Amino acid sequence: MDVLDKLEILSGSARYDASCASSGSSRGGGGEGTLGSTSKGGICHSWSDDGRCISLLKVLYSNDCSYDCVYCVNRRSNPHPRTSFTVHELVELTIRFYRRNYIEGLFLSSAVMQSPESTMESMVEVIRKLRVEESFAGYIHMKVIPGCSEDLVRKAGFYADRLSVNIELPSGDSLKLLAPQKQREDILKPMACLGDAIIASRKERKKNRKAPAFSPAGQSTQMIIGASPESDFRILSLSQGLYKQMHLKRVYYSAFVPVNSDNLLPVHAKPPLQREHRLYQADWLLRNYGFTADEILSEESPFLDEHLDPKASWALRNPGFFPVDVNRDGYFALLRVPGIGVTSAKRIVAARRFAVITPEGLKNIGVVMKRARYFITCSGRPVERLFDRPALVRRKLLIAETGKDPRALKQRQLDFFSNK
Repeated sequence: MDVLDKLEILSGSARYDASCASSGSSRGGGGEGTLGSTSKGGICHSWSDDGRCISLLKVLYSNDCSYDCVYCVNRRSNPHPRTSFTVHELVELTIRFYRRNYIEGLFLSSAVMQSPESTMESMVEVIRKLRVEESFAGYIHMKVIPGCSEDLVRKAGFYADRLSVNIELPSGDSLKLLAPQKQREDILKPMACLGDAIIASRKERKKNRKAPAFSPAGQSTQMIIGASPESDFRILSLSQGLYKQMHLKRVYYSAFVPVNSDNLLPVHAKPPLQREHRLYQADWLLRNYGFTADEILSEESPFLDEHLDPKASWALRNPGFFPVDVNRDGYFALLRVPGIGVTSAKRIVAARRFAVITPEGLKNIGVVMKRARYFITCSGRPVERLFDRPALVRRKLLIAETGKDPRALKQRQLDFFSNK
């Protein structure tokens, strides 16, 4: 099998990996004898036919997997063509594609071949050759194989811009059921190792700018959404813990695509993309708006609203927090207002030092008034006098979002394990 045939198979096998990050590093390049840069020219982007963003040469080193994960297209029991690159083939392919301006970097993952250790050794050798022998300074994002040694994880960190370990499923019970060869401890251990090494590297570089950077774009992970019965509350609580304890840069959520037929898997009419979208919105609140998982959801209300974004849903459940006065209240109070984002909140705080903020001024600042108008006052004067009528505000928000009367929408919690 020639290299292009391998590329067709192994790039196709990688298409379901969502955590294909392509930014966050400032690795220098462009000097004499180097090829590429992560900071000059940026990463070029394109879109696949299923709507996913592709910015790198996104391939598996091998799809010849020794594991039999129920949800995975590359599972051992699937009768698909199997192949693997050699180290030399993948290095040469990456360099040739870069020179032709097809790509700006590499996203490298792999099925587990004979063992996690041997698979990881081959992948580390690929990126080592790119960095050391080819002087490649472009972006590299590599997946860590759970179960490999910490030594290999640490070696990879000095060659890759970003590393990630897929947590796969939101609970140990689901992992045991659907991916019996994988152990949760084997996933969490390299995550913790990466988190500690990244923090230590950043501290060292503050003391010595010439110290080598360890995974400068951080680490990330990916969860499959809808293949197992965990609630959104369980998923967000797990993500919150990963951000705090493992120092993750991002958690990616991937709507379950039923590529295999198995009695252990739920039956979906289509992938739960709306649920994935709402989880990304809630994750943004965790990372940038100071929310906690317990504020967004609870055990009594464990699923995100299908029709409203999580921030608006929280606001409707907490009418006592409002109204927020845009001329007097603090930055973090402004962030809680639907329609006010990080940028517009900073602009409000800066602008009100010089003049009184008016509703017209809020529009110019970038506030989405069709959402914010129900939750704010300007120097004590409400824009809309509906703070104590959350049901009416909900209806107006839904009309603004969907263009439809919400009485025509079915009010229910998300249940993505139904065919309806």
